Amino acid sequence: MSSENEGLWAFALRLYGAPGISDACLVLQDESGVDVPVLLFSAWLASSSVALTQSELARIDGLVKAWRDEVIKPLRAVRRRLKTGPHPAPGPQTEDLRNGVKAVELASEKIALALLEAEGAALAGAAPGPAGDNLSLVVRYFRGSEPDAQARQALAVIERALAAL
Repeated sequence: MSSENEGLWAFALRLYGAPGISDACLVLQDESGVDVPVLLFSAWLASSSVALTQSELARIDGLVKAWRDEVIKPLRAVRRRLKTGPHPAPGPQTEDLRNGVKAVELASEKIALALLEAEGAALAGAAPGPAGDNLSLVVRYFRGSEPDAQARQALAVIERALAAL
């Protein structure tokens, strides 16, 4: 998809590993309800000048929504809960469990990205267009409103990193 025909998983790892991106994605996830795999997918499309429309985004989100709601979110909730409890967590004997849940959560997100990548191949056949709004579109879609100052700041961090890739 991207100029180097980079797959979505490799692109997502590269972008997510850029300075400030993980924190920006977590802000958008926690404060705006953004699905990070869908956000990374929209950035991947933007890197190839493939614009998303509201209807395409809704259709694509529908492909991964059940997986996110029934697999990814429960795993994330368990992983986060193990940071503070219940007893005997957090502790040395529960840290391996938390890391295992984290690995399974990441594997489940990789599956979502593979589903999204297959859809991206179909979208890439369309004529290139202005894709600069992909990230904002995703945030508006999940928030149900315009991004607030905190979301705009997180978007700016991601947009700067995307431009530098």
